[in-house]
Amino acid sequence: MTVQFEAPGTANTDAVIRCVLERIEKGDIEHVVVATTTGDTGVRFMEALRESQVQLICVTHHMGFREPNQIELEPMLSSQLREGGARILTMSHALSGVGRSVSRKFGGISIPELIANTLRLFGQGMKVCVEIAVMAADAGHVPAGRDIICVGGSGRGADAAAVLRAATMNAFFDLKVRELLCWPKLP
Repeated sequence: MTVQFEAPGTANTDAVIRCVLERIEKGDIEHVVVATTTGDTGVRFMEALRESQVQLICVTHHMGFREPNQIELEPMLSSQLREGGARILTMSHALSGVGRSVSRKFGGISIPELIANTLRLFGQGMKVCVEIAVMAADAGHVPAGRDIICVGGSGRGADAAAVLRAATMNAFFDLKVRELLCWPKLP
């Protein structure tokens, strides 16, 4: 069953956690991939998933996303995640990467940015779900061709979750959105 929230945002995080926990009960999911900027959302999921057998992968913004040479993941939360058994993944974003740099310097739009903007038709959180699935597969943290749960958000917190068949960047169109667990109505 898909849950739809009245609006995007952090206020949905606890409900997203409940949706993910309910879906995990089916027993066919081994990996949950969660977007986390500061680490707060990752820690909340880690605590909620503590009794499950799933591997938690927390995907952060890449180095320099907001400011040169800075990462937004808070060191204390990073330590908590690592001590709790979560994997932390920090790498270039699959749907922007060097293409964003070219667009900023020369104008226009890159193919990955076009894909990202098309996915945003379903909301920022759903775009993030697809992006982090690719990033986690590229890093070898989830197996390509297997169903995983991905959690994204619109800014801070979580407001979208989906079961995706993971794929690497070089096989992007093998990725499949298998189930929408929850997502917000768009304004």
